Amino acid sequence: MKATIKDVASLASVSISTVSRVLNNPELVVPRKRQKVLEAIRELNYSPNALARGLIHKRTGTLGVLIPDISNLFYSAVLRGMEDAANRSDSNLIICNTDTSAARRNSILKVLYEKQIDGVIWTSEPLPSDSYEMFAKLDFPVVLAATHSLDYNLPSVKVDDEQAAYDATVYLIGRGHTRIGMISGPKNDPISGYPRIQGFLRALRDHHLKFDEAVCVEYGKYHFEDSYEAMKRLHGKYPEMTAVFASSDERALAAISYLHENQIRVPDDISVIGFDGTRMAGMSFPRLTTVAQPLYNIGYLAVDKLLKVINGDHIGELRTCVPHQIIERNSVIDCPQPI
Repeated sequence: MKATIKDVASLASVSISTVSRVLNNPELVVPRKRQKVLEAIRELNYSPNALARGLIHKRTGTLGVLIPDISNLFYSAVLRGMEDAANRSDSNLIICNTDTSAARRNSILKVLYEKQIDGVIWTSEPLPSDSYEMFAKLDFPVVLAATHSLDYNLPSVKVDDEQAAYDATVYLIGRGHTRIGMISGPKNDPISGYPRIQGFLRALRDHHLKFDEAVCVEYGKYHFEDSYEAMKRLHGKYPEMTAVFASSDERALAAISYLHENQIRVPDDISVIGFDGTRMAGMSFPRLTTVAQPLYNIGYLAVDKLLKVINGDHIGELRTCVPHQIIERNSVIDCPQPI
């Protein structure tokens, strides 16, 4: 049976609090008692667990990460950044897939509370009032990653989604495309839906291009299969388009798949640009041009901010906007000129 702090205290003939001081503030314990405790620890092969340390410091060194869909390609680099930041501070992550379900989310938060986590990172989704109230009730420090909230003063890290979508569209216009379609997430999504749609439409307006939003924008859910169908619908109503802006790399890959299966060449007939900068963007054929978020940095900075909140340190700006960039590959070419 694994030795406990109580076993160490008994063998060394000291109190449990003395063992705790030896483990965490040894300079506060007289050398004679300190030596007895260290000898007992070696004899029993005692190793304090996270819960024991948490009872001493009111911390467990554990952070919860809530993700709406762990299967999304977007999260691998974000989680790598989170892991590296957590490991640098001797913390660990508990990664939880909420499946965008309020009931599942609330159940997860109760489990995290029972595990005495130190704080939570909320990713991608808008923060609903019931979850905010539960965070307050459970006394969880919270940082938002790849999302933000204007309703609550919570620290966040994300790109400017509207400007990134604007720049992606301007890039296509700069390559000579004037008939540009878009496949997007739901318009009522205030994080990656509506802002990216507005950026796309603003770019068309600023460059005085004629467009009908009902024709050139197609909405859908976030998975590959939904995006494939969205591209099918978009091409059916806007066959004359020469370029497509997809509001995620997964959507862009779905668009390329649909076009390829229907003998429409990418980029010769229709250029495609994505959004996110996932690893898969560089593995497709053709390799995907995309407006890239600094996914690793978003994850890293979110954990860094959360640890500062937990430790009572100054976090700097409340809402951090990280820069995006366009990565040029092979899925966009200059608009073919009519013969």
